[in-house]
Amino acid sequence: MAEEKKKDSSALLAKKKKVKPRKSRDADCCSVNFLKCVLHIFNVIFLFAGAGVLLVGAWTVTSRHRFVSLLPTPTYPAIAYLLIIAGALGVPLCALGCCGLKTENRTSLLCYTYFLLITFILEAGAGGLAYYYEVAVEDELRAELNTTFITNYALDTIVTNAVDSMQTEFKCCGALRYSDWRRSAWHEHDPRLLVPDSCCRSVRARCGARDHPSNIYYDGCMLQFTNHIRDNLIILAAVGVGMSVIPIFGFFFSCVLYVKIKHVID
Repeated sequence: MAEEKKKDSSALLAKKKKVKPRKSRDADCCSVNFLKCVLHIFNVIFLFAGAGVLLVGAWTVTSRHRFVSLLPTPTYPAIAYLLIIAGALGVPLCALGCCGLKTENRTSLLCYTYFLLITFILEAGAGGLAYYYEVAVEDELRAELNTTFITNYALDTIVTNAVDSMQTEFKCCGALRYSDWRRSAWHEHDPRLLVPDSCCRSVRARCGARDHPSNIYYDGCMLQFTNHIRDNLIILAAVGVGMSVIPIFGFFFSCVLYVKIKHVID
């Protein structure tokens, strides 16, 4: 009888040794509560960063898109819209993150992590595309801008308004030089006008009939327009690449928290 009790007690002791102790919420250096606190702080930073990205994208669309119709490709406006989308994700993403942290719902945390990854891709993609296009835009404009001027002026209202605004703002005339206008479809329609009125130093009706340097600008718009676009692209590239670093931290901490909660529950 004593031997049977001894066997039972030794068997029970062996079972206890095999059972793994359940992990505590505060086990290890990165506890669940610590990670939740870090992610709450991250959400505040991410919200303000998203607002900044959204404002830069909106500013580009509202005040830097006057001459977009003169660009050969839609790359430049696409960069701005990518930043707007990435910035607009800030508010709903922070709300999703806060709900996931409060309830410790793994599905919400997983969705939050995926959307952080999408935000990173959008911002990094916009920044990288801006850096690439900042180099390529000069060659594109050199190949296409003059053709756009002489082919579409007075035939396309959007292009016409953009060309007039550019020539007035930059104090220039034509894409390369003022004489380019003599080869345009617009000049063939009314040969008495040598350049558009927007080329004049003092704009007035039919002032473009006289092409003396005291009356019109002689320099082309190519160089100033290229510098204008490249300056804006540098800003967009810096914002896109710089802000894309922030979601990486949130992605890392949310992945760690997801694994920690899973181990605690399991």
